[in-house]
Amino acid sequence: MPLSEQEVLRLLMQSRARVSAAAWIVVQDTHVAEDIFQNTVLKSVTKDVEFDSEAPLLSWAFITARREALDWVRKHRRESVGFDPKILELLENDWQSELLPPAERIEALRECMEKLPDKSKQLLRLRYFEGLSCKEVSRQVNAKLDAVYKRLSRIHQSLRGCVELKMEPETNKG
Repeated sequence: MPLSEQEVLRLLMQSRARVSAAAWIVVQDTHVAEDIFQNTVLKSVTKDVEFDSEAPLLSWAFITARREALDWVRKHRRESVGFDPKILELLENDWQSELLPPAERIEALRECMEKLPDKSKQLLRLRYFEGLSCKEVSRQVNAKLDAVYKRLSRIHQSLRGCVELKMEPETNKG
């Protein structure tokens, strides 16, 4: 028996932070992410879709929010600071394999990215937000291609370590 409209709304509202976070990581704008969440909720009750349980509903909601966020980025590419869709797919696969809710990982990543030096932020912005190839990034920052690869690798390692540290339970942080 499919979920009722009330059950769908209740479950989506309980998962509001996670669904909004899935949109936010793409668009990097809280207000746009909230609009996308609201559109997802609206679609869940106005489209001809039915859900038998919570899992398919939430899966549909994450996919719908992500697709709408990607569409928003495509339409607003010049003003957007979202990730390249390929990077998002890799991140999404990684987050889905984790036991912790994705919203916590997203927040940890955001906090870690804020702590990066300006030059590191610039490399990430050029490579992932503006979608430049590493070769194009090397020209932009006037550095050798190997140096860009090494810097990006170090930034990735730093972010991974920072996120993992933030995700450790408080008792392990000592």
